[in-house]
Amino acid sequence: MYNVLVVDDDKEIVGAIEIYLKKEGYKILKAYNGNEALKIIQENEIHLIILDIMMPEKDGIETLEEIRKDKSIPVILLSAKSEDYDKIGGLNSGADDYITKPFNPLELIARVNSNLRRYVSLRFFRK
Repeated sequence: MYNVLVVDDDKEIVGAIEIYLKKEGYKILKAYNGNEALKIIQENEIHLIILDIMMPEKDGIETLEEIRKDKSIPVILLSAKSEDYDKIGGLNSGADDYITKPFNPLELIARVNSNLRRYVSLRFFRK
Protein backbone atom coordinates (compact mmCIF):
# COMPACT_ATOMS: atom_id res chain seq x y z
CA MET A 1 0.00 0.00 0.00
CA TYR A 2 1.32 3.43 -0.95
CA ASN A 3 1.07 6.48 1.31
CA VAL A 4 -0.25 9.60 -0.40
CA LEU A 5 -0.05 12.96 1.37
CA VAL A 6 -2.82 15.37 0.36
CA VAL A 7 -2.10 19.01 1.24
CA ASP A 8 -4.76 21.67 0.74
CA ASP A 9 -6.30 24.28 3.04
CA ASP A 10 -9.76 23.38 1.68
CA LYS A 11 -10.90 20.45 3.83
CA GLU A 12 -13.67 19.53 1.38
CA ILE A 13 -11.16 19.05 -1.44
CA VAL A 14 -8.92 16.97 0.83
CA GLY A 15 -11.92 14.85 1.83
CA ALA A 16 -12.99 14.29 -1.76
CA ILE A 17 -9.48 13.29 -2.85
CA GLU A 18 -9.29 10.95 0.14
CA ILE A 19 -12.50 9.20 -0.95
CA TYR A 20 -11.28 8.72 -4.54
CA LEU A 21 -7.82 7.47 -3.63
CA LYS A 22 -8.91 5.20 -0.78
CA LYS A 23 -11.12 3.38 -3.31
CA GLU A 24 -7.92 2.73 -5.28
CA GLY A 25 -6.22 1.23 -2.23
CA TYR A 26 -4.02 4.15 -1.18
CA LYS A 27 -3.44 5.19 2.42
CA ILE A 28 -4.11 8.92 2.76
CA LEU A 29 -2.36 11.33 5.10
CA LYS A 30 -3.73 14.87 5.30
CA ALA A 31 -2.28 18.32 5.92
CA TYR A 32 -3.89 21.73 5.61
CA ASN A 33 -0.79 23.91 5.20
CA GLY A 34 2.84 23.59 4.19
CA ASN A 35 4.22 23.41 7.72
CA GLU A 36 1.94 20.49 8.62
CA ALA A 37 2.96 18.76 5.39
CA LEU A 38 6.68 19.07 6.11
CA LYS A 39 6.20 17.59 9.58
CA ILE A 40 4.25 14.63 8.19
CA ILE A 41 6.92 14.03 5.54
CA GLN A 42 9.63 13.88 8.23
CA GLU A 43 7.62 11.44 10.38
CA ASN A 44 6.24 9.07 7.70
CA GLU A 45 7.22 7.27 4.54
CA ILE A 46 5.42 9.17 1.80
CA HIS A 47 5.26 7.81 -1.75
CA LEU A 48 3.46 10.73 -3.44
CA ILE A 49 2.26 14.23 -2.53
CA ILE A 50 -0.71 16.14 -3.93
CA LEU A 51 0.04 19.76 -3.05
CA ASP A 52 -2.08 22.90 -3.38
CA ILE A 53 -0.21 26.10 -4.20
CA MET A 54 -2.25 28.78 -2.44
CA MET A 55 -2.24 28.00 1.30
CA PRO A 56 -1.71 29.93 4.54
CA GLU A 57 1.53 29.88 6.57
CA LYS A 58 3.70 28.28 3.88
CA ASP A 59 2.43 28.11 0.31
CA GLY A 60 2.82 25.14 -1.99
CA ILE A 61 5.83 26.47 -3.90
CA GLU A 62 7.75 27.21 -0.68
CA THR A 63 6.78 23.79 0.64
CA LEU A 64 7.88 22.14 -2.60
CA GLU A 65 11.26 23.89 -2.44
CA GLU A 66 11.75 22.58 1.12
CA ILE A 67 10.80 19.05 0.05
CA ARG A 68 13.22 19.13 -2.88
CA LYS A 69 16.18 19.92 -0.62
CA ASP A 70 16.43 16.25 0.35
CA LYS A 71 13.49 14.25 -1.08
CA SER A 72 12.64 12.95 -4.53
CA ILE A 73 9.02 12.08 -3.71
CA PRO A 74 6.71 12.65 -6.69
CA VAL A 75 4.70 15.86 -6.25
CA ILE A 76 1.54 16.72 -8.14
CA LEU A 77 0.60 20.38 -7.79
CA LEU A 78 -3.14 20.97 -7.60
CA SER A 79 -4.12 24.58 -8.12
CA ALA A 80 -6.80 27.00 -9.25
CA LYS A 81 -3.99 28.85 -11.04
CA SER A 82 -4.43 27.77 -14.63
CA GLU A 83 -2.30 30.17 -16.66
CA ASP A 84 0.60 28.67 -18.59
CA TYR A 85 3.17 30.67 -16.61
CA ASP A 86 1.72 29.27 -13.35
CA LYS A 87 2.02 25.72 -14.62
CA ILE A 88 5.53 26.31 -15.99
CA GLY A 89 6.61 27.96 -12.72
CA GLY A 90 5.27 25.05 -10.69
CA LEU A 91 6.98 22.45 -12.84
CA ASN A 92 10.23 24.42 -12.83
CA SER A 93 10.06 24.59 -9.02
CA GLY A 94 10.33 20.81 -8.86
CA ALA A 95 6.81 19.45 -9.34
CA ASP A 96 6.38 16.27 -11.35
CA ASP A 97 2.88 17.11 -12.55
CA TYR A 98 0.28 19.89 -12.41
CA ILE A 99 -3.51 19.64 -12.30
CA THR A 100 -5.88 22.60 -12.31
CA LYS A 101 -9.02 22.94 -10.20
CA PRO A 102 -11.71 21.98 -10.78
CA PHE A 103 -10.30 18.58 -11.66
CA ASN A 104 -11.66 15.33 -13.01
CA PRO A 105 -11.26 12.66 -10.30
CA LEU A 106 -10.48 9.99 -12.90
CA GLU A 107 -7.68 12.13 -14.32
CA LEU A 108 -6.27 12.69 -10.82
CA ILE A 109 -6.27 8.94 -10.17
CA ALA A 110 -4.58 8.27 -13.51
CA ARG A 111 -1.86 10.86 -12.77
CA VAL A 112 -1.31 9.47 -9.27
CA ASN A 113 -0.99 5.95 -10.69
CA SER A 114 1.36 7.11 -13.44
CA ASN A 115 3.66 9.06 -11.13
CA LEU A 116 3.79 6.23 -8.60
CA ARG A 117 4.58 3.66 -11.31
CA ARG A 118 7.55 5.73 -12.45
CA TYR A 119 8.75 6.51 -8.91
CA VAL A 120 8.57 2.91 -7.74
CA SER A 121 10.28 1.51 -10.84
CA LEU A 122 13.10 4.06 -10.59
CA ARG A 123 13.60 3.43 -6.86
CA PHE A 124 13.94 -0.30 -7.42
CA PHE A 125 16.15 0.23 -10.44
CA ARG A 126 18.67 2.21 -8.38
CA LYS A 127 19.07 -0.48 -5.71
